Amino acid sequence: MEKSSVDLRPNPLSRVCVIGAGAIGGFLGVQLAHSGVDVRVIARGQTLAAIRKHGWRLDIDGRRIVESVPAFDTDVVSGFGQDDPWIPDVVLLAVKSHSLPSLAPLLARVVGPETIVVPAINGLPWWFGAGQTSLAEPLTSTDPHGELGNAIRPERIIGAVVYPSCSCPEPGLARHGAGSRLVFGNVVSDSDEERLSQWVKLLRHCGLDAHTTGDIRTEVWNKLLGNACFNPVSVLTHCATDVMIDDPGVHGVFTEMMSELLALGQSLGIAPAVSPAERIATTRRLGHVKTSMLQDAEAGRPIELAAILGAAIELAVRTDVNMPHCRTVHALAALRARSLVAPSNTETPHGNLR
Repeated sequence: MEKSSVDLRPNPLSRVCVIGAGAIGGFLGVQLAHSGVDVRVIARGQTLAAIRKHGWRLDIDGRRIVESVPAFDTDVVSGFGQDDPWIPDVVLLAVKSHSLPSLAPLLARVVGPETIVVPAINGLPWWFGAGQTSLAEPLTSTDPHGELGNAIRPERIIGAVVYPSCSCPEPGLARHGAGSRLVFGNVVSDSDEERLSQWVKLLRHCGLDAHTTGDIRTEVWNKLLGNACFNPVSVLTHCATDVMIDDPGVHGVFTEMMSELLALGQSLGIAPAVSPAERIATTRRLGHVKTSMLQDAEAGRPIELAAILGAAIELAVRTDVNMPHCRTVHALAALRARSLVAPSNTETPHGNLR
């Protein structure tokens, strides 16, 4: 398929390294490469082999895009080799949240002094408390030993909230299901607004539905309202989002959980302008969607429970906010998660770097 014609010369953010070639990494990385952005991807195992053999593939809008993208293993060195002084302008992190701390040494090698880091991840990210007096302590749920906080300065981070629903049916192939909206914002107030504008402009030039916000934490919380409910309950029920929402009893559980999450957000000074009914309706309009957590559970992979619901409960303990429904769902899902990592299903150390 012929590449899109995009003039990238006015935009200095023309070199993008994508770490993780799963559903979201493929959704973003392939479209960027297809539009002429200089993209390189870091992956592992079968995914790395598939990209090198077949190209990086994305099924979207009834068509398949295939891009030949330089693909590297996690042992890539600074500059991607002594004979190749390629330093990324942007590092796009598209891996499961529980895999992130182990990637701190890789980030130290790949991230240059001016590189922007964009974590396109689920749940409450490790940077959530940066520059916030009410959230001063790091989240042990997402950065247990502080590796990420030490590896990347918060002023170099552009926060991201990714709403598209995507899947990864086979290594090296991403498939877009529903949704398109991408929202980005600086993590700390003294960050360069021009870099944020340049990044979003680049994505829009590539045909992506990208937007900026001056309050990225509220946007994160808005998505968390859905993720913290739909994801863990889907693991317990083995149902898609529309099936759960249309069940009166489960619908009631979602309403109570979201009410608790809104109360927690208010205690932290975060107040999305949305009600539980409105947030549930937003997801219902997407149709029959299988959550990322359910996809992982069905594949026998570890699930992102700590970042998606555990981190919220950690904040509730700090602020003395009562969350009985969220705690109950978390306890049940945590037990289910432990059964998913039995010896027969144990992955390699980098099994989630897809």
